[in-house]
Amino acid sequence: MKKLLSYPLTALYYLFFFINLLVFHPIQWLCLKLGGYQAHKKSVDIFNFFLMRCLNVLGTRFSFDNPYDIPIEKPCIFISNHQGMYDIPPIIWYLRKHHPKFVSKKELGKGIPSISFNLRHGGSVLIDRKNKRESLIKMSKFAKYLTKTNRSAVIFPEGTRSRTGAPKKFAVSGMQMLFKQMPEALIVPITINNSWELFKHGNFPMEPGVHIKLKVHEPIPVASDDPESLVAKVERTIIADIK
Repeated sequence: MKKLLSYPLTALYYLFFFINLLVFHPIQWLCLKLGGYQAHKKSVDIFNFFLMRCLNVLGTRFSFDNPYDIPIEKPCIFISNHQGMYDIPPIIWYLRKHHPKFVSKKELGKGIPSISFNLRHGGSVLIDRKNKRESLIKMSKFAKYLTKTNRSAVIFPEGTRSRTGAPKKFAVSGMQMLFKQMPEALIVPITINNSWELFKHGNFPMEPGVHIKLKVHEPIPVASDDPESLVAKVERTIIADIK
């Protein structure tokens, strides 16, 4: 019965999803042109709130466990495992006061209404994973931008999403670059569980009734250790809570 219901519910979800993409693209453009960064950011926050609400059609729930009072006076480096596209909206929404900006592959910078526009104009960095030298140069500029503006980075060091929930090996160069360039920042590890289950049957139908859980771990000052040790500590912390 559950599998049978998943077909019409997934169709309804995709209808709402694409409506959101199309509606918020011109809204973002107008906000950026007329109100600058702050107006654009608010439109992106609301856009991601509605992306989460689209999944309610499938009975999806979100839990965001953050027992820490993370200061907004300094930039953060949010580091998380990666299980699917719906890892991103709750990070943007629940951490919106920290102005999260993403390290993303360059392919996502075009062709997707609303999402590509935000990646290009909202402060995120688009990298070519095949060009390591260029990527590190961009990461260095990204770190300086975040430090100057007191905004925060979000990085998924696995590179690509895990389709089974099992963690992949973390790539370390991007994290180490941010640590070296942002000595005053806080590292905030996040563990995401169950997001992969939405697409365990593929893109259609999607799995109904998934409970996506995000857990924020204790922040770590970048200055507390050397970059290599910090990378190892963050990876252990995140993986330890993956179910």
